[in-house]
Amino acid sequence: MVPSTALALGALPARLIVLPGVYRPQTDTWLLAQALSHEEMGAATDVLDIGTGTGALALSAARTGAHVAAVDVSWRAVVTARLNSFRQRLPLRVMHGDFANRTRGRRFDIVLANPPYVPSARPRPPTRGVARAWDAGPDGRAVVDRLCVQAPALLRPGGVLLMVHSAMCGPESTTDRLKAAGLTAQVTARAVVPWGPVLRARRTWLQSRGLADDGDEHEELVIIRAELL
Repeated sequence: MVPSTALALGALPARLIVLPGVYRPQTDTWLLAQALSHEEMGAATDVLDIGTGTGALALSAARTGAHVAAVDVSWRAVVTARLNSFRQRLPLRVMHGDFANRTRGRRFDIVLANPPYVPSARPRPPTRGVARAWDAGPDGRAVVDRLCVQAPALLRPGGVLLMVHSAMCGPESTTDRLKAAGLTAQVTARAVVPWGPVLRARRTWLQSRGLADDGDEHEELVIIRAELL
């Protein structure tokens, strides 16, 4: 178990602009930044950051000299990431829209993904509003499963996908799906964090779905590392 106090907080840019309605970097962001710090990157590395939000992870990658593209379905997030790119004086190509559509025909050495992964009573993820950053259908896998399917088309041979999500979503299902798609895949890091207001508000529903037990107050986050053979 990796305690949250051990996360590489310094790997993220300081003094980020966060416009209203944009996901603020949290423990899942920091955990992914730490995983990214273990990968080799440089001027010849092409990186894609899916669901970039403030652009924190994309900027961490750009700091190494890598060529970084970032994509988000939220226009507020796109504007925020562009502002932070300008403020940090680090080049990013920030795109608005669905990650699969905006990257069709392109392949990357590293793909970062902090997708929506919170289970929700809604049958489908929302199409607007701040909840798009976390709501991901009844099993929390609406976007995670798409990433598993799309990963081979996004990566060059030897390319790496780094994805973070909650253990509520079923890490074994994620690694199994990625392996079935032709990648190696394993959980490489874990962290336990207190429940936030979204999970606390859904306690009864999560318990009814068997996703939480009575008295649960903490959530486990996992990093999935997958490599295209």
